[in-house]
Amino acid sequence: MESTTLYTIGSVLVVSLVSLIGIVTLAVKGPRLKNFLALMVSFSAGALFGDAFIHLLPEAVESRGFSLGISLSVLLGVILSFSIEKVIHWRHCHLPITKAHAHPLSLMSLIGDGVHNFIDGLIIGAGYLASIPTGIATTVAVILHEIPQEISDIAVLLYGGFSRSKALFVNFLTALTSLAGALVAILIGSKVEAVSLFLVPFAAGGFIYIAGSDLIPELHKDFNEKKSLVQILSFIFGVGMMVLLLAVEI
Repeated sequence: MESTTLYTIGSVLVVSLVSLIGIVTLAVKGPRLKNFLALMVSFSAGALFGDAFIHLLPEAVESRGFSLGISLSVLLGVILSFSIEKVIHWRHCHLPITKAHAHPLSLMSLIGDGVHNFIDGLIIGAGYLASIPTGIATTVAVILHEIPQEISDIAVLLYGGFSRSKALFVNFLTALTSLAGALVAILIGSKVEAVSLFLVPFAAGGFIYIAGSDLIPELHKDFNEKKSLVQILSFIFGVGMMVLLLAVEI
């Protein structure tokens, strides 16, 4: 259990450091940033779906066989993600912000981001409760999802009046809530086996919702045949990377 805890803490700290990548918005702007984000969104969508269906769900089924409980846990992950989005207006825009697409409530954005990162921590913790290789694959999927999200979050804060240094600092602080989520998953999951068995398919449900409801719709906002082909290939590569990570589990 000690190694699981160390892997989990190390992983969420790495994920938290990804929040600093938002500084990219200061160096790259306009069409180049938009194209990069669209590519990362499609790649991370593939990775999230891949982790859910290739790592997390098989791990859950292998541990106790397929059951109604697994289906309900997946659905609960979807329902909770949907509910959070509705209650606190948590909607992560992954494409660049414009005057016509302003986010005046920077504080609400930070609160929503903190909740989201807490859930990311729960998901990473659940992955490591299943196995260390599954935890690693889940961490990679979360990082890929965080890259476009954190770039967008910094853009929201800068547009809302934050200075560059303050935007990076407060964004990093909200990212640290993932540590709390991971510790909750590890502490509760290690004490109560039933909770551990529930968290893995629950994490899969969260990933399925994020990829299907949050990421893929972003890619439909700007249709272009050439860009669409690149996005499809990027999505496939995201899934493929999760397949390759199966080698870690052998």
